[in-house]
Amino acid sequence: MSDGIIRIRDLARRYVMGQETVQALRGVSLEIRRNEYVAIMGPSGSGKSTMMNVLGCLDTPTSGEYWLNGHEVSRLSDDALARVRNKEIGFVFQTFNLLPRASALSNVELPLVYAGMRTRERRERAAAALERVGLANRMDHRPNELSGGQRQRVAIARALVNQPSILLADEPTGNLDSVTSEEIMRTFAELHGQGQTVVMVTHEPDIAAHAARVVVLRDGRVESDRSTERAAA
Repeated sequence: MSDGIIRIRDLARRYVMGQETVQALRGVSLEIRRNEYVAIMGPSGSGKSTMMNVLGCLDTPTSGEYWLNGHEVSRLSDDALARVRNKEIGFVFQTFNLLPRASALSNVELPLVYAGMRTRERRERAAAALERVGLANRMDHRPNELSGGQRQRVAIARALVNQPSILLADEPTGNLDSVTSEEIMRTFAELHGQGQTVVMVTHEPDIAAHAARVVVLRDGRVESDRSTERAAA
C-alpha cells in the first residue's frame, strides 16, 4: 500500500526459556494504513504483548520483516531502534508513568527535554499537546491534583508531543473505571479524527469496539481481521 505506515511480513518471535522454546509470534503478516484506528486483541498468551513490543521497536523479531513509515526496522541495532522510537512512536500505558512532583506541562515536556529542544519551543509544543486532549486549563496541576482520566490524558499528550507517526496504546483503560474509560476512548476518537494513526492493544471487547478495525491474535497467529461498526459510521 502506498499509504501503509506499518507493514509486517511473516513475522516470528521465539524466546528460549531454559530447555523450552516459546513461539510468541508464528508468521504474522499485517498492514496498517496511515490514519487507521486499529485494536489488537487476544487472550493471555496470544502474542499481543509481543506484537506491541515489536510494533513499538522495544523488541526485534526472530525472523520476518517489519517496515515502519517506509523503513525496515526489523534488523536495526538497539541504538537505531531507540532513535526510531523517539521519532516515530508515542506510547500510552495503563499506569500513566507520570512524575508525581512535576506539573502536567513539565510531564509533557519531558521527551522534548531529552531531545535537547529549547525551553520556549518545548513549552509551546507541550501546551499545544495538552490543548489537543482538552487540558489547557490543567497545565500547572500535578498528577495528585488530577482525576484518573485527566492523568491518562496528560500521558496521551506526552505521547503526542514529538508528533509521532503512530500512537501506540497498551491497555490504556486498564486502571480506569467504565465512565473514565469512555472519556479516554473519546479522546482517542478525536485524535483519530484529526489524522493520528492509533494502534491499541487491549483484552476488552467493548474497548476494542471503539476502533475502526480489530485484529485478533490467537496462539501467535492472526485469527481474524475485521472492520467494526465504527468504521462504517
